[in-house]
Amino acid sequence: VQLVESGGGLVQAGGSLRLSCAASGRTFSSYTMGWFRQAPGKEREFVAAITRSGDRLYYADSVKGRFAISRDNAENTVYLQMNSLEPDDTAVYYCARKRILLGGSVEDGSAYDYWGQGTQVTVSS
Repeated sequence: VQLVESGGGLVQAGGSLRLSCAASGRTFSSYTMGWFRQAPGKEREFVAAITRSGDRLYYADSVKGRFAISRDNAENTVYLQMNSLEPDDTAVYYCARKRILLGGSVEDGSAYDYWGQGTQVTVSS
């Protein structure tokens, strides 16, 4: 399984970016997918997650109302639309595939078994 993020970049505060994560393999629609981020000197943190069919969405409080996660199972892709970006959103953003059998909270990074290489998002003030 390979996960490849794209769409990061430099944007001014208040701007928007849309991240994409393309997954290889035929079983993409069987997995909950998540986005995490890690800022310099900080621990990795949960951003958002979406269940297999997209019927349930989860967000960190810090991004609720500004970010939107979605997926296209026909295209094996998960998206993160980021609006009203703030300097504190600056980080490397990773998408990840959640394990099926072991369960665990969608907010817990250890519940995910495959990760992308990350894409840098920088928000200037």
